[in-house]
Amino acid sequence: MKLSIIKSVQTNNFNDDLLIQKITGLWREASNRLTKPDMITYGVYHEYKSDYKGDYTLSIAIEENNSVPSLEIPHTAKYEIFHVDTTEEQGIINTWKKIWELENAGTLERAYTYDFEKYYPQGEIEVHIAIK
Repeated sequence: MKLSIIKSVQTNNFNDDLLIQKITGLWREASNRLTKPDMITYGVYHEYKSDYKGDYTLSIAIEENNSVPSLEIPHTAKYEIFHVDTTEEQGIINTWKKIWELENAGTLERAYTYDFEKYYPQGEIEVHIAIK
């Protein structure tokens, strides 16, 4: 799958005092360029330095093949898909907490290649976690 990057930021979930500002700012800037309401939007987590406690890059991307820079997510990658409860205000955060809990319990073996949140036009959200 080839995705066109709209905007990226490097951060850390635990050691970046500006985490929330970086991520909300990233989405705010990207939303100005997301002009098609029927478009699937991606929040892609990549360039991991270690695990979920380390530095990583978050890129906002779309399914267009006519833009540089772009991300190429291998078709052979295996993913576990988590459906976000969008009726919860903290649905996406709760989903990530669940993913981290599963990883800490040893029941989710993450590959730390490309993970992504997939935002559908109808409001559905999925989190795709690359697994070994």
